[in-house]
Amino acid sequence: MADEQPTQPQQHTTHIFALRTTANREDQVLDFVSSNVEKKKLEVYALVRPHGLRGYVFMEAGSRAEADQAVFRVPYARGIIGSEIDFKEIDHWFESTQKLEYDIRKNDIAEIIAGPFKREKCKITRVDKTKDEIVVELLEAAVPIPITLKMDAVKVIRREGEEEIGTEDN
Repeated sequence: MADEQPTQPQQHTTHIFALRTTANREDQVLDFVSSNVEKKKLEVYALVRPHGLRGYVFMEAGSRAEADQAVFRVPYARGIIGSEIDFKEIDHWFESTQKLEYDIRKNDIAEIIAGPFKREKCKITRVDKTKDEIVVELLEAAVPIPITLKMDAVKVIRREGEEEIGTEDN
């Protein structure tokens, strides 16, 4: 009986490419490219459209040729830019993959740090952690109107019954 080496799973070398698209058409390009990948059975492992980055889609593929085939004749795709991209160049777009925990409670006094009510002081009236949303009422408004915001749009400055909170980033 001959000595046989156990076969190890074959490792794929992957490459990351930036695909330039028409602005605000990134989702459509993703749909077309993923459809091409399925039809042609191409070695494309991931397609990513980072939030806040308009006009680009990132693609992880086995080779440049596979990536080119995936985007061939795709509407709104402007072409693959340059050569391969190192993941370190784009990893900042993927940092917030885990859900952040906010220490925001009902009746906290906060300052709105984003949106049209920026720099306004408000009181938290409801917290919905499942949706990452809060409902606030502006303190300086003549009539209290509930406003729904994302949790990261406010910074708690005072808890009910406590002194001002220092430089706490919530």
